[in-house]
Amino acid sequence: MDFRSSDTITGPRSEDVLPTTATAAVKVVIVGGFGVGKTTMVGSVSEIRPLTTEETMTQAGVGVDDNAGVESKTSTTVAMDFGRISLSEELILYLFGTPGQERFWFLWNGLFEGALGAVVLLDTRRLQVSFDVIGRLEERGVPFVVAVNTFPDAPNHPVEALRNALDLPEEVPIIDCDARLRTSSRDVLMTLMRYLHSLAVPFA
Repeated sequence: MDFRSSDTITGPRSEDVLPTTATAAVKVVIVGGFGVGKTTMVGSVSEIRPLTTEETMTQAGVGVDDNAGVESKTSTTVAMDFGRISLSEELILYLFGTPGQERFWFLWNGLFEGALGAVVLLDTRRLQVSFDVIGRLEERGVPFVVAVNTFPDAPNHPVEALRNALDLPEEVPIIDCDARLRTSSRDVLMTLMRYLHSLAVPFA
C-alpha cells in the first residue's frame, strides 16, 4: 500500500506547531511485518505532512528480506515514519511507524521507549510475519490492539480464529481497518485509546 494513493485531508494541513489547547501528548507505535501498510496508515491519518524514510528496494535485499506475498512492493521504510493526529483539542498522538524487515528491528528498541501503546497491522495473507512482532511487544509489556488491514485478495477470517492463531488474550481488541482511509485509521487509534483507558481504570 502506498499512502500517496490514500485518502487526503481536504483543505490545508495543520501547522507543525501544537495547538494551544493541547494538554497531553502520547507516543504510539505502528508495527507489523514487511509490507502490511504501516507507512500508509501514518500517511493517511497524519494532520501534518508525514516524515517518511522510504527508500527504493534494490538487489541488495534479495535473499535477505522476505517479500513473499508483496513481490510488487518497490520501496520500504528503513528507519521510521512519523506523523501526528489530534484526537481532541487536548489530546495529541505522535505516531511512529516501524520498519518491517527483521534486519532493521534493532531500531525498534529506541522507538518503543516512552510509547504508551501500539497498533499491530495485520495482513491475513501473511499471518506468520506478525508472530515475532507481537512477541516483541509482549516481552516489553507494551499494550496493543490488532488492526486487520484490508487487501483485495486477502482471506477473511473470523475474529476468534485470528485470536487463536495469534494466541491473543480475550481482552486484546482485534478490528478491521483500511489503512488508506483516514477515518478507518483514526478509528483504530481511538480503539487503542479506549483499550489503554480500560487498562488504567482498575488502577485509578
